[in-house]
Amino acid sequence: MIKIITIDREYGSGAAEIAATLAARLGWKLWDQLLTIEIARITGCDCPAVEEREERRDALHYRLFKAFLRGSFEGTLNAQRVKMVDADCIREAAEKVVREAARDGNCVIVGRGSAHYLQSNPDAFHVFIYAPFEEKIQRLRDMGKSEEEAHLLAETVDQDRAAYVKQYFKIDWPFREIYHLMINSSLGDDAVVETILNSVDIVKGSLAGR
Repeated sequence: MIKIITIDREYGSGAAEIAATLAARLGWKLWDQLLTIEIARITGCDCPAVEEREERRDALHYRLFKAFLRGSFEGTLNAQRVKMVDADCIREAAEKVVREAARDGNCVIVGRGSAHYLQSNPDAFHVFIYAPFEEKIQRLRDMGKSEEEAHLLAETVDQDRAAYVKQYFKIDWPFREIYHLMINSSLGDDAVVETILNSVDIVKGSLAGR
């Protein structure tokens, strides 16, 4: 029985809006901004700080600093006194929230490594949403981004996500083998939602017939 849908995505592909529509159609809980809020609660920091670090590696200078702390006795003592909100602890919190959401079921989970954490969960259906570069630029401009900012975000955010997945999951992103469906959002948001729903129904029917 499929009761979890994970949505991985390229930045600017419209996946957030598609996920929200999908959750509303199903009457399921949407874990997108709510996931960020829960991670912030667990880590004890505010949402903007989490958003800056979600699905990103720490900056090189920070990784070097953290390695120094871990490599020195004095640094280890200091690290125990000061709670370090970094990519490691945000990833750990994200995994905790994703797994708890999956246990409750009837949910759509957007990114944050959810497809990887739930890869072996038989109740999960994994989707990857992508789009042509110019389509992503147009969506970002429609959201109020300037042409220059849209290009910068479209070029860099997915690079950060790929580096994050490589570091924590040791695979190249997107790792096609874990997705049940990969779909181009230039088909239109409604068409994408319908395709996902139809695909889930097909899988449900296949499982029921076993």
